[in-house]
Formats: sequence, structure tokens, C-alpha cells
Amino acid sequence: MMDRRKGIPFGSQLRKAPSQVTALLREAKALKAAGRLDDALALNLQAVRMEPDNGVAEHNLAATLGDLSRFAEAVEAASRAIAKGLDAPETWLVLARALQGVGRLDEADGAFRAALARRPGYVDAHRDLAQLRWMRTGEMAAATSALDDVLARSPTPELTLVKARILRCAGNDIGAAAVLAAGLASWPDMPMLSIAAAQVAATTGESETQLAHATAALRTAPHSPDAARAAIEALLHLGRAREAEQLALRLLATAPADQGVLALLATAWRLLGDPRYEELCNTDLLISSTPIDAPTGWATREAFLVALSAALRELHVWRTHPLDQSVRHGSQTQQDLTRSEAPVIQALFRALDAPIRRHIDALGEGRDPVRARRGNGYRIIGAWSVLLQPGGRHVDHVHPQGWISSAFHVELPPAIGCGHEGWLAFGRPGVPTRPILPPTHHVRPEPGHLVLFPSYFWHGTEQFGGDAPRLTVAFDILPC
Repeated sequence: MMDRRKGIPFGSQLRKAPSQVTALLREAKALKAAGRLDDALALNLQAVRMEPDNGVAEHNLAATLGDLSRFAEAVEAASRAIAKGLDAPETWLVLARALQGVGRLDEADGAFRAALARRPGYVDAHRDLAQLRWMRTGEMAAATSALDDVLARSPTPELTLVKARILRCAGNDIGAAAVLAAGLASWPDMPMLSIAAAQVAATTGESETQLAHATAALRTAPHSPDAARAAIEALLHLGRAREAEQLALRLLATAPADQGVLALLATAWRLLGDPRYEELCNTDLLISSTPIDAPTGWATREAFLVALSAALRELHVWRTHPLDQSVRHGSQTQQDLTRSEAPVIQALFRALDAPIRRHIDALGEGRDPVRARRGNGYRIIGAWSVLLQPGGRHVDHVHPQGWISSAFHVELPPAIGCGHEGWLAFGRPGVPTRPILPPTHHVRPEPGHLVLFPSYFWHGTEQFGGDAPRLTVAFDILPC
């Protein structure tokens, strides 16, 4: 799951700060960009101690605390920054996200609105406010009311794109297509709008229109990886797998660890009947399903799962799924669970260490995109929980920034025993293809079992019925 809380230098205030504090803030920003959040936090704390009246230092401290899912502390730091005179929309956004993290949702709504009062066209604030309201209500009108007001007065391509994405996530592809068509009429040379229009056309089955939009994006942004991906997807939809393969290979040469491009290349090879598909997507070698041992403090794995389920359910306060995620008809937690202070959740990640290491060891040596990246260890780059309701599913997707991805099953419905309902499905592309490609492999989930697989594997879950939900934890792993 991606975090957008950024430490920011506010020109005049930062220039007034002592040079040593300025250097600390810049170094902390660089550490955050490198993913070294704990090191960045140490520098942010040092900057605040050195200059207690510096609102920028407080803001950056709040932003880093938010990145670390230390939301209560982030609320305090952001509030101090505002009290010190930093009335910037960025600070109100950091405060709003932190308030959301601690479950103070009405106050979070108000803080998002405060950010927008200071910058009515603030894209990040509009997106996050819409998502908050959507997850709380599941109602599109409530989600987009603030956005619609601004779009009626001062439309921009960025806000148009936000509106289209919200409509898509709510299942209204026709509405999204209309919004994007109007946007492209006003801004015909905006590749991000053309890419989004291509994605909508894919969903509605208009492959020629999809390619036309993707080609327009490539024409205006010939070096854009996103435009190239849109073109590959359109070619796959049209059954032009050889052209898709060649474009994917060129794109992969510039970003060899991009799991999304690997997935598209694998799809092209599967359509072509290329034996390299079987090598790249060897499910017997690259997927494992392993039970964890009961952590210390619990007599059995079953007792631990009961306690874990109770702790996770307290975090599922939402009515519906977030935007731009794979969940449908369910909820997803918003904080990084690896940072949770709940003892049972901490125990989960200790228990997961052994099966993760066994999986990596069992991969062995190789030159393929998974084994070639093996190092001396691993690190988890974010963890979340999903509670799917009956009728729910994960749409087929990949994790572009990962290496190994996961599904840990906490609580499963009886429907798991009905065919493939609620099972993990692998190999069915998350983009349309000609011909349509079914899953190549299914894994039956088991309570207390961890399933690990390459992040470039297309994966989703089959829809399930009944009256009981499906509760999981997921995370991505990178080598180190």
C-alpha cells in the first residue's frame, strides 16, 4: 500500500531557519525518499529540538510520524506546527491524514476542508477527502461534493482525472468515460487523461478506442512509461501479442524490476505460446503455502487467530473499499500494520519470519526475475488487512513495486468449500486480452497459512457467497 505524506520546505520560513536546521531537514527528506523513515525521524526530532519555534520543522516531523503510522503523535506535531503560525494547506493535509489514522473521522473531514479552503484546487486534498467520504458512506455524491464544486468553477486536468478515477473505483465506467471525454475536449494534449481514457475503454471492451487513446498518450509523451504500458495493454486487448511483447521488452530494459511490466510481458508470452512464460510463471516453484507456528503466549494457532481477528476487526471501520485498490465489496486498513503497537499484531510478524525465510531459501539460485534479486535477507515494505464481505473479491492485479507478495489468511467463510469460491487465483490477467485467458492455478486458503508468490504474478480472489466474511493480512517484501 503507497504513502504521500511529504516533508516540505516552506520558502521564507525555511530560509529564516538556522543553516544547521536547514541541513537536517534536507537530509531527513533525502532519507525519507530512500525509505529510511526511522533515520529521517531522528533528524526531524533533532531539528525540532534545535529550533522549537520552527513551524516547518514541526510540519516535517508530523509528516514523518504519519509515514510511520504514528498517527497520534503526528496529530500533536501538526497541531503544534499550525499553532506556531504555519497555516499552509500542506500542514492541514498532514493533520487530516493523521486524524483519519486515529479514527477521528469528522475532524479529519474538517481538516481536509481546511486544506482546500487555503488551496481550492489542491489535488491531494480533494483525492483524500473524496476517499474518506467514499469509504465512510459508499455514496458517490457525498464523496465528490467538494470536488464537483471546484470542477464547476475552475476545472483542471488534474481534478478531472481525480473525478474519473473515483467514478471508476465506484464501478461507474460510463460516467468516468464521459468525464474524461469532456476533459480531453478541453485539454487534448494531456497524456494522463488519454491514459485514463484508455483504461476505461479497456473495461468497457472498446479495444480500438483503447489503442487510440494510448497512442495519443505516447504521441504527446513518447518517453512516458505509463503511456507505454497503456499501449501494451491495448495491444494485448486487440490480440496483437507480438507487438505487445516487443514494446514490453523495450520498457523492461529501462526498468527491469518493474513488476507490472513483467506481468504484461508474461501475458504476451502466454498468448504467443512462448515457453518462456512457463519459466517466468512457474507456479510449482514460485508459490508456497505454509502454516505459521503459534506465537509465544498462545497455546494453539487457532487461539492466536481468534485474538488476531479481534484486533484486526477493530481497525475495519469503513463501509466500503478504498480508491485505486483491488478490493471490491469490503474494507482495507489504512495504516502500516508492521508499525502497530498491538501485541497480537506484533506477534503475527514475528511468526511470519520463519515461513518467509524458508520460502526464500527454497527458491534457490537462478537468473529469473525472482531468484536473481535474492540477497542476504528481506524487508517488509507495508502491510494491511482486508475484510471482504460475502459477494466480495479482489480483482486481478499485481504489485508493481514489490518482489514477493503475500496473503495470510486469518478468518475464512464456509463458502471456501464450494468450488473455488474465495480461493486465490493466479495467472488471469487484470487487463483484457484476446483471447480471454483464464487462471492457470488456484490455491485454497487455509486459516493460519501464509501464501507467498512473485509480485508480478497476476492474482486475485474468486467471488464467494454465504453470510460470513473473509479476513486476511497482506504485505510486500523486498530483498536486502
